[in-house]
Amino acid sequence: MKKYTLRFIYSFVLRWFLKLIVGVRFAKTDFMKELDQFIIVANHNSHLDTITLLASLPADILHKVKPIAAGDYFGKNWLTRNLSSFFINAVLIDRKGMKENPESAPIPRMISELEMGNSLILFPEGTRGEPEELKPFKRGIALVLSKKSDVPYIPAFLSGMGKNLPKGGVIPVPFNSYIRFGNPTWVASEDTRSIISKIQDDILQLRTE
Repeated sequence: MKKYTLRFIYSFVLRWFLKLIVGVRFAKTDFMKELDQFIIVANHNSHLDTITLLASLPADILHKVKPIAAGDYFGKNWLTRNLSSFFINAVLIDRKGMKENPESAPIPRMISELEMGNSLILFPEGTRGEPEELKPFKRGIALVLSKKSDVPYIPAFLSGMGKNLPKGGVIPVPFNSYIRFGNPTWVASEDTRSIISKIQDDILQLRTE
């Protein structure tokens, strides 16, 4: 049920809404179907980012791709938690109380999802930044990739989303925006600094293309 609900919402309704009404230009993503799993790593300027990334995915793998989201924001109560889990397919990360419940900590949760065969969407800036600007990355993505080097990351750059739906905005407005994807990349180092540096360079390169 969930699989087909997500496919209908994102591959049909939202993709065409974003494309025809909001003005998003989508990139081809058929290459993702050739991968067993992956981690999409993207810049973050708007709540529209997650929806746009999901709407860009091939329909038949959509249900296996899970955005990482802050549990204290998207899971404030029973209703928002269940809506986020079902309609966004989100993995809600508990950023509080990790000492009391280590298994709910971000890194183990993400690795657990990967070990179950799922793919992830991750915004390593950790929060929404200013439009077209890239904030320093947190170490989480590098820690995950250093432990799961068999899973490639796919860099993505979203442009214009912060103007389509800026902070505090509720309804998306038309604006020329686009999404670009880079090539799948497997990390060749366990050094978290070099991993982060490489991902940042890949995303910045997409911005200049």
